[in-house]
Amino acid sequence: MKARDRLLLIILCSLVFSAVYVLLCCWACLPLCLMTCLEDRLPPLSSRPTVPGPLHFSGYSSVPDGKPLIHEPCRSCAVVSSSGQMLGSGLGAQIDGAECVLRMNQAPTMGFEVDVGRRSTLRVISHTSVPLLLRNYSHYFQQARDTLYVVWGQGKHMDRALGGRTYRTLLQLTRMYPGLQIYTFTERMMAYCDQIFQDETGKNRRQSGSFLSTGWFTMILALELCEEIVVYGMVSDSYCREKSHPSVPYHYFEKGRLDECQMYLAHEQAPRSAHRFITEKAVFSRWAKKRPIVFAHPSWQPQ
Repeated sequence: MKARDRLLLIILCSLVFSAVYVLLCCWACLPLCLMTCLEDRLPPLSSRPTVPGPLHFSGYSSVPDGKPLIHEPCRSCAVVSSSGQMLGSGLGAQIDGAECVLRMNQAPTMGFEVDVGRRSTLRVISHTSVPLLLRNYSHYFQQARDTLYVVWGQGKHMDRALGGRTYRTLLQLTRMYPGLQIYTFTERMMAYCDQIFQDETGKNRRQSGSFLSTGWFTMILALELCEEIVVYGMVSDSYCREKSHPSVPYHYFEKGRLDECQMYLAHEQAPRSAHRFITEKAVFSRWAKKRPIVFAHPSWQPQ
């Protein structure tokens, strides 16, 4: 074989080898590429890091520096509803046994420890509930210093750049209590939560006259943070339409005021400016078919 022919053969083999190498690399990287492209369309817990260490959550920014939330992943989480279903449950010790305990709004533990536990790792708060926590600020922000607060809200009251009213209150709290951990949902995260609602229900939240509940935002955060979730005191989407069910207060700490099911049904049927509690619970039920979510007291299986 002539030297020229050998050179052409070597070049040809090199080209074939390079082409095969590129194809193999693309095939190997395809899942990662797809994951990156679909990242914004997947629910928050679509992938979890395999390397131990704290997680970075870009959807939540700290007050006042705007840094993302950094938190160790929780192997087990107790998401504690504010429902009157918790009264008489005696589940306080079980709830406190979870690695992380998530609570909502101003739901207290003091006086209800036997039923709802003592610990609060994170507390997810509506911007409208911030004034309610301020009524007992020494308990929430002075004594419970190890609790991390995550506040959700939209509109001018939460605006960082313009110094919205609620944001100014949160800023003042961090100055009064150095070391207090307060975060807010970013605008992008709020829009993302709206998009999940639309993807799951087929309805645009704004056009359908709906307001997402604190329970919705708590579940979104829990799905990002927790490996296993036990939800306490949350009824199924069919519970309130059953012929016989016990009457419990809407909030366990507001006995004798509002009936839970009456509240849920009234909001579900209201044409505008209402939470869709029952619709949200149907979504949670679907999530529980694919993810490690368990509903306790009342205990029920996703349908």
